[in-house]
Amino acid sequence: MFSRHVDALIDAFRVLPGVGPRSAQRMTFHLLERDREGGQGLVEALQRALEHVGQCRQCRMLSDEDICGICRSERRDASLLCVVESPADVMAIEQATDYRGRYFVLMGHFSPLDGIGPDELGLDLLEQRLDSGEVAEMILATNPTVEGEATASYLMDMARSRNVRSSRIAHGVPIGGELEYVDGGTLSHAFQGRLEIK
Repeated sequence: MFSRHVDALIDAFRVLPGVGPRSAQRMTFHLLERDREGGQGLVEALQRALEHVGQCRQCRMLSDEDICGICRSERRDASLLCVVESPADVMAIEQATDYRGRYFVLMGHFSPLDGIGPDELGLDLLEQRLDSGEVAEMILATNPTVEGEATASYLMDMARSRNVRSSRIAHGVPIGGELEYVDGGTLSHAFQGRLEIK
């Protein structure tokens, strides 16, 4: 219906998560009608990122260097290793907490139906980190989904077999939340993870 270049751009935007046909069309028209300079900046930034961003050799975080800034930092506590599913999880923890340890990014979770197992999650590299003797505690911060819980359980066993302490981040009722509006799974997790008041 449109120019083949317009159609191609709409299709290109649809590769992004959460972007459907309408959103892709709006973004395309916005760039072409009102912000061609912004569109050019987007093209250049995307091209540079695709050419230069890879994974850190130690933690698998997205990085434009072999070893990312967090792994290189002497200010980080190497005895604490937080395992997360994605780079977005690292950013969320960094922005919302005062965690000063290091990370390991799985780039996913166990999903046998999708063919994602230990090899795809880089668990051989994680085993090397645990075997080094440097890690005293592995903090499991996988998502509270069925797949995330299965992944966390596997990782707990991996840590236990190496005498590395493992802990799981708490899940439950959000601050400011009201119990009547909290879903059953979240409430169940909150009860299972309850703490003694001292």
